[in-house]
Amino acid sequence: MQYWHPFQLTAQRWLRGLLILGICWLGLTQSLWAADLARQKPIVVEMALGNATDELAFFPPQLTFESGKRYKLKLVNHSPEKHYFTAKDFADAIWSQKVDAGNVEIKGAIHELELRSDTAADWVFVAIRPGTYPLRCTIPGHAESGMTGKLIIQ
Repeated sequence: MQYWHPFQLTAQRWLRGLLILGICWLGLTQSLWAADLARQKPIVVEMALGNATDELAFFPPQLTFESGKRYKLKLVNHSPEKHYFTAKDFADAIWSQKVDAGNVEIKGAIHELELRSDTAADWVFVAIRPGTYPLRCTIPGHAESGMTGKLIIQ
């Protein structure tokens, strides 16, 4: 007569244990990967909304980001009027860490930023989902006058 010992590993139990360890390892590495992304030194990229002569445009009109990299997008408005940086689909394709505007730090989902005349904001994020995303100023008449652009994640 054979006795079964509770610590005796059958092939099925061994595989089940290996699967559980693999799932735990995957969860741990994803958490560490996300933490590493937030600690990366951000790549600084600058964009102007309009300019001092009141041209209705983004300068430059197109920015390209690499998926998995952390960025600090420095937005500045030297124009005499306010402008909006509106890029909802882009905002859904990134992980926003924060926006610094003056003495205020904003966290969470961000889809649009308003920059009044002679103001600046820094948007810190990690580019995630590749694609080409439209950018526009949603003040009536601005996009129609050329204040549009593209944000690309490769």
